[in-house]
Amino acid sequence: MNVDRLFAVVGSALDAQRQRLNIIAGNLANAQSTRTPNGGPYVRRDVVFQSVSYTSPFQQVFSAAFGGPTDPNGVRISRVISDPRPPRRIYDPHHPDADKRGFVAMPNVNVIEEMTNLLTTSRSYEANLAVLDTGKAMALRVLDLAR
Repeated sequence: MNVDRLFAVVGSALDAQRQRLNIIAGNLANAQSTRTPNGGPYVRRDVVFQSVSYTSPFQQVFSAAFGGPTDPNGVRISRVISDPRPPRRIYDPHHPDADKRGFVAMPNVNVIEEMTNLLTTSRSYEANLAVLDTGKAMALRVLDLAR
């Protein structure tokens, strides 16, 4: 694998995880938001990752036909989806957004789930940084050997 592709793959992973961290932070920030501009409580959002190839279409066909090495793929966020789970309903008759029976529709955000997602995403980000550092060190070592 050449170093440019390594940096491209790791860079795409870092960017995707950074975007996912932003989505998770938004979910946590709105975990108690009962009013949105669209009306109703905040709806949890999540990301969908998609593989991105760094090879040309010709290289892909050639590799598939002749069993050549497959090049690594990067990742990107293909879309951000809304969580289809219904809002939580709690009884709080004094809340300004309570219905006639005293129930309030709360966001479908589970703080424990979001914190777990936050930890796994940050660990993935750190792992990608470690790969980037290793690739950089290897490239520098090759340059030292060439001297």
